[in-house]
Amino acid sequence: MKIIDAHAHVAQYIAGFTSRGELRGAGCGKARYATGEVFQMFPPQLGDNGVSPEALIKVMDANGVERAVLLQGNFLGFHNEYTYEAVRRYPSRFVGAATYDPFCGKVAEIRQRLFGELGFKAVKFELSDGSGLMATRSVDLDGEVMRGCYEHAAENGLTVVLDIGRPRCPCWQVDAVAAAAERYRDVTFVLCHLLAPQICDGELVKTALGKLVKPNVFFDISSLAANQKPESYPYPTAVAHLKTARSVVGADKLLFGTDMPCTLARDSYAHLRDYVTEGGIFTASELEDVFYYNALKIYF
Repeated sequence: MKIIDAHAHVAQYIAGFTSRGELRGAGCGKARYATGEVFQMFPPQLGDNGVSPEALIKVMDANGVERAVLLQGNFLGFHNEYTYEAVRRYPSRFVGAATYDPFCGKVAEIRQRLFGELGFKAVKFELSDGSGLMATRSVDLDGEVMRGCYEHAAENGLTVVLDIGRPRCPCWQVDAVAAAAERYRDVTFVLCHLLAPQICDGELVKTALGKLVKPNVFFDISSLAANQKPESYPYPTAVAHLKTARSVVGADKLLFGTDMPCTLARDSYAHLRDYVTEGGIFTASELEDVFYYNALKIYF
């Protein structure tokens, strides 16, 4: 079965900014917040203070992954130029999404550089309270500032990728996203992490997904397993969430992804793939869509 990983990252170096202040590399794949906490961000074999496209390709080749979508956000830091260079060097393996802070004073010039000069065809906004735009400010996902982002995407044919954080946080604005998707029907929206349900959120995510059943809304399933702590492989609650998603939005709206390299600090790529293929969730044809053809249609 062919595989596109629809949610992956490269990073020239760890350069995040979060609710705990700046996040910088501490060596051997570890990172340190400004508050002093140190944690293992990615496996040390993938890099010391960053992860190169070549390191990602080794993981992809070892696990039968044909292509990957390189997304960005505040957690690892903005790496637009580095992502662009990765796509330019390996066009048969990667496609990239740019990112920017819509509150920048020179946002028009930034957009021209990213989407006019560099030619990105997708834009990603990480919005979570912990490590996204809402770590330092309040953002209305259907408000004036974000509407400007959606309008720009509509005018330029961009796919909009949104990470709206976890349930019960101010960033988790499902109703606002549903309203935006309804208003900008020509824009394809991809919501990360299947809305990031936790282990106790079965009914909550079912209701939320029901609000987002729209022709232009899709979901990647990256980090779904990682969010079901303390569960481990074969991640029965993640399987249950996927069964819910299949019944509510349909297999044609779901995109396989892993959120590598960070998720590889906790489990193997094989496990992050196999809990989906072996969970009894999808038919053989649906698995091909989830693992390959849905992402191919949207990003490539």
